[in-house]
Amino acid sequence: MDLVSEVIRTVRVGSANGRLIRQSSSEGLRLPAISGAGFHVVVRGTCWLIKEGEEPVALEPGDVVLSSSGGEHGLSHVPRALDDLPPVVMGPLPPTPEPVAFEFLTCCYVLERGCVPQYLRALPDLIVVSMDYERHPEMRTLVDLLGANVSDTVMGTGVTLPALLDLILVHVLRRWHEQGGEQGWPSIDDPTIAAALRKIHEDPRRRWTVGGLSEAVGMSRTAFTRRFTAVVGQSPMSYVISWRLGLAARLLRATGAPLATIAREVGYSTEFAFSDAFRREYGLPPGRFRRESAAEGGTTERRPAS
Repeated sequence: MDLVSEVIRTVRVGSANGRLIRQSSSEGLRLPAISGAGFHVVVRGTCWLIKEGEEPVALEPGDVVLSSSGGEHGLSHVPRALDDLPPVVMGPLPPTPEPVAFEFLTCCYVLERGCVPQYLRALPDLIVVSMDYERHPEMRTLVDLLGANVSDTVMGTGVTLPALLDLILVHVLRRWHEQGGEQGWPSIDDPTIAAALRKIHEDPRRRWTVGGLSEAVGMSRTAFTRRFTAVVGQSPMSYVISWRLGLAARLLRATGAPLATIAREVGYSTEFAFSDAFRREYGLPPGRFRRESAAEGGTTERRPAS
């Protein structure tokens, strides 16, 4: 079960955002909690990661802070309490006078609707990863490309930014895993549950039931439900529904396929049943979700869903 791929697939439902922030004073800044996941890459200077109730963590150029579920935190040139840091001000960035104390790239997938997927909720909220740029020079190339593509004035960022976020997240998660991150990783090394998840992912159209899934992996219904819930953090059918609707959200953002086609693609017999389920999960009907996603900068290509 390739959990890194699953993480990337789930966050693509959100809108990709990125910017370069320069700090010229020792005040630092506080980043609010968001519904989503993202990361910071320190590109110049040194700073401290500030977390509520924890000791500050020193950051060097090249270090990456992964925020798996968007919790509040801060970055400061000197150690300070989180409440003492001024909130970050979004919008156009004024010119920053020299000297710059530190600067960092900050990027995230914002989930305006729905919630952070279980795979990400199972990770520590804030993870510091020291990247080995000598061993993995491609990561330096990706960071440089990201820095060149976080400006709204650069043409094509609606396509390039999500792709770069995906690639950097893959490299960061791999590196964290190499450094022993499996201690906070969901335990999907259970071959039976991994097989069940694979069947759900490969065939979302199928009318899955708990009985059908348990039979497919050779377990009793009761034992399968208990083990699946313990390993994944959701009941089997809750996971099936969230996977289908997450796939539908990605299709709504990335394609111009009719709603009826997407409904069939993710296992709903009628557009009405699909729309009703989608509204319960995301808080608005699929057509409106598509329009708002396009307005937020999502790319919608006029091609059918496969």
